[in-house]
Amino acid sequence: MNLTNSTIEIMKKRQSVRTFDNQYITETHYKKIREYIFTEENLVGPFGNKGKLELIQVTNNVSDKGIKLGTYGFIKNPQGYLVGVTENSKYKLVEFAYVFQKLVLFLTELGLGTCWMGGTFNRNSFEQEIQLGEGEFIPCITPFGYPNQKQRVFDKALRYVVKADNKKPWEKLFYDSNFEASLPKEKAGLFEIPIEMVRLGPSASNKQPWRLVLSTDRKVCHFYIEHTPNYSSKLGYDMQLLDMGIAMCQFELACKELNIEGGWIVENPNLRHSNMQTEYLVSWNTL
Repeated sequence: MNLTNSTIEIMKKRQSVRTFDNQYITETHYKKIREYIFTEENLVGPFGNKGKLELIQVTNNVSDKGIKLGTYGFIKNPQGYLVGVTENSKYKLVEFAYVFQKLVLFLTELGLGTCWMGGTFNRNSFEQEIQLGEGEFIPCITPFGYPNQKQRVFDKALRYVVKADNKKPWEKLFYDSNFEASLPKEKAGLFEIPIEMVRLGPSASNKQPWRLVLSTDRKVCHFYIEHTPNYSSKLGYDMQLLDMGIAMCQFELACKELNIEGGWIVENPNLRHSNMQTEYLVSWNTL
């Protein structure tokens, strides 16, 4: 991802936008978006799987094909949608979200507003617009446009309901060597900022399901997911796996900016934990 500004500052700045200005997207910005989603390296996840991204331009929520795209009143005045396509399996969902969050940050740098949407859009309407292969589905979309500076009452109420501005503290999310000791910020060493970027990342209903354990030697960071029971059962896929892909993206991009070299591995450290909803996912291994 070729961001020119500080990626860390972009991650701090970005928040969900649901009300957009009526201003049309400039051709310069459309060109940059198309170039981004047609560049193969931008579509590849941390384990090498390639995702699919589709751009839909709309006028009054109606596409060029004449299809009315539904978001149940959550979104106002979008100028377009970016739609992601993948298969319904654990690590493909994680990788997809990693790729999609990179795209969201790219749009943020362009000055465009976005909003991750998983359960609050009409999938049938978007499936009519996108060519799906066998086994593929649309896990999420984002509307985009220039943010309306006057945030509508609905947006403010929704942020309050989902506690969007209320992030859990470090001691609830991050651990030192095992699940018995919380990780103080001042003991995270080189990883203080990458871990903080995970904490600040978006998640479905702001559940923040990530649980990180930093190894004693400070060279490995283990990523666990704490599932919310029955949270996305009606959707037919685990939406919180998307949250973990977002967390991995935030962490890795911060590491790159800080010149912390490393890579992702799947090697379960088998750390004991008492919460039956907690599951190991992946680890960042410092080189």
